[in-house]
Amino acid sequence: MASKLHFFLLLSFSFASLRISMAGDPDILVDFIPPPALFGPPAGNYFTFTGMRSLVGAPFPTTFKILKATMEEFPALEGQSVSYAVLQFPNGTVNPPHTHPRASELLFVLMGSLQVGFVDTTNKLFTQTLQQGDIFVFPKGLVHFQFNSDAKNPALGLSAFGSASPGTVKVPSAVFNSTIDDQVLALSFKTDVATIQKIKSGLSG
Repeated sequence: MASKLHFFLLLSFSFASLRISMAGDPDILVDFIPPPALFGPPAGNYFTFTGMRSLVGAPFPTTFKILKATMEEFPALEGQSVSYAVLQFPNGTVNPPHTHPRASELLFVLMGSLQVGFVDTTNKLFTQTLQQGDIFVFPKGLVHFQFNSDAKNPALGLSAFGSASPGTVKVPSAVFNSTIDDQVLALSFKTDVATIQKIKSGLSG
């Protein structure tokens, strides 16, 4: 009986591991997901995203800015397992540590230079300084960041994601702008509640 139980537990864990390894956007059994019927049959404009036109001829922003083309902004991406984001870094700005739980990210530096990095599950940090024309991959679900350390020049990046809805969990906000009890955070970060509250106050401004 014990050996049978061991076999079924092993089989269950194997199927669970397989499901996790295959996790991602679900496959669709049609060419594409059409818009709701009330919008009529799809035409070429349904497969066209014009949101990036705002970048053309526009002045560079003074703070870090992301312009996304995910399923939320571009419904035709549903079921296609791909999305984009344009990242604009004025000099000295950062895209703070964050994760994309449903996708890996491929960053292409179009202008300037960026210091990038990610932390794996053993807490090892992998960093690289990217120049214009370089590409860097951030593995799915791992904490990562991008930083324009140039004090004078902006940087521009284009990110491709392996999901139509990669999701973003911003580490500072997820930890300090959530409803996690201050005492729990103080113990976790080996500090006091007053320090935690000071950090929260700084992030909310």
